[in-house]
Amino acid sequence: MLKKLPVGVDGFEKIRTQDFYYVDKTMFISELLENWGEVNLFTRPRRFGKTLIMDMLKSFFEIGCNKALFDGLKIAQEQELCEQYMGKFPVISVTLKGVSGDSFLAAANAMRNVIGNEALRFEFLQNSQQLSIAEKEKYAQLTRISEGTKDKAIYDMSDAVLVESLKTLSQLLSKHYREKVILLIDEYDVPLDKAFQGGYYEEMVSLIRNLFGNALKTNPNMYFAVITGCLRITKESIFTGLNNLKVNTITNPRFNEYFGFTDEEVDDLLSFYRLEAHKEEIKDWYDGYHFGKKQIPIRDARMGLYCPWDVISYCDDLLADSAMPPKNYWANTSENALVKRFIYKADQTTKDEIEQLINGGIVSKRIKQELTYNELDSSIENLWSILFSTGYLTQRGNIYGDDLELIIPNKEIKMLFIRLAEEWFKDRSRADLSRIEKFCAAFPKGDVNLIEEMLHDYLWDSISVRDTAVRKNMKENFYHGMVLGLLQSRGDWLIKSNAELGEGYSDIVIYTPDRVGMIIELKYADDGNLERGCLKALEQIEDRKYAVGLEHKRLKKVLRYGMAFYEKECKVVLAE
Repeated sequence: MLKKLPVGVDGFEKIRTQDFYYVDKTMFISELLENWGEVNLFTRPRRFGKTLIMDMLKSFFEIGCNKALFDGLKIAQEQELCEQYMGKFPVISVTLKGVSGDSFLAAANAMRNVIGNEALRFEFLQNSQQLSIAEKEKYAQLTRISEGTKDKAIYDMSDAVLVESLKTLSQLLSKHYREKVILLIDEYDVPLDKAFQGGYYEEMVSLIRNLFGNALKTNPNMYFAVITGCLRITKESIFTGLNNLKVNTITNPRFNEYFGFTDEEVDDLLSFYRLEAHKEEIKDWYDGYHFGKKQIPIRDARMGLYCPWDVISYCDDLLADSAMPPKNYWANTSENALVKRFIYKADQTTKDEIEQLINGGIVSKRIKQELTYNELDSSIENLWSILFSTGYLTQRGNIYGDDLELIIPNKEIKMLFIRLAEEWFKDRSRADLSRIEKFCAAFPKGDVNLIEEMLHDYLWDSISVRDTAVRKNMKENFYHGMVLGLLQSRGDWLIKSNAELGEGYSDIVIYTPDRVGMIIELKYADDGNLERGCLKALEQIEDRKYAVGLEHKRLKKVLRYGMAFYEKECKVVLAE
């Protein structure tokens, strides 16, 4: 029986004890110990294995750990290192992923719950012979529940106790074990993101600044700390005075093979499940992330890291149905509001740059490595930095300093940009009702000049798909969707897309209350010959007898339109 694929499973012990497939990232421990700072910050996009890495660290270092979890893994071969470090430290491990709420009070209570639940793991402290009565009272202040139960608690921590909580817990554990503490904080930036959206950002910044400052700065009971998140929040915002911070972002050269799957790891996984035949489509859709690499040659642009969530999810689907096509997994689970905000704020220059990216091109941008959420909307340049940091764009090379060449990493993210660009275009178009009414009214009148002129205007205002690597039918789908979206503003028209008609399927068929029928066939002119494209569209209407298929409708007249598109150019012809 094959091992289970760990879809949505980020607990190291669960993966190792319940027969899940595991991609061995344990040598991260060795590299961390070799290159660690007192406080180590790792920023990577979501769904790239940060939480599993953190749980692995806890499973390795914590006193009383199950050492058998690492049997057969790479780190087990480092015998001297394992003897010195495995199971030797008290570990405090918290994830701030769930710290959110409609108000600061609700979010602060969520923070109390996270830290209170972690403190409850160490109930033995209330009876510890190493702690004084006063110290046991400090522990009680961390775990006292005012409402609910341990499973659904509201902890009765004062604000003063909350901001000292991690430092207090490390002090108590260190004294009990006579050993310094390792502190793990996962998803540190999520509460700030939620607070920014909820309108209480400054209050949350103050809470986290004080919480982190107490726990991470001049804490004599801490051996080292590891913090993970998506964004590197500016030091002046929450890491004030923290001089022992060692930052590892997606532009740093170390640790990169541990976040994401390498090509070799994907090959091994596909071989294990006998899915090797799907390697190219997996590479096209989910590969292409470049972390820390400089001057990546164009020929190697696809040789990057894979998003683990995508690969595991798609392989799981393939095991159920070998004909399953690739789809968006990461993009559907991540926060896409950033991309939507970016596209909606775009001026004409930025729209042209988005087009370049969608069509396989490169844009060069100065990337800011440190930001605050308050700076997101201050300029479009900051949003470029956010898209890069969160994985929607990746680097193809380094120009100099902070100037990077950026590309869309793979087909999954390209599809996301295309879909959001289409939504943006529809929203913009619907906002100009008088313009759309004029456009629609030209069709029953047969006013091809006005239709063509207005389509040119809409194409200039849109973000089009003309990448040579994109299939022709996908390009036609883009223009089809644009025309259809504009025409659908007429609620009194019956409009059918890809409707069975005559001896085939017509792109767009319209019936008006005045009993006027319209058949619209669209073509993408790869060679730029729009005239020929229109003639092919009209020939298809005749050859497949689309108009004959409307004879039983008792229409007063039937208009047959051929449309051809090439990049931002179009031509419209009405059959005589």
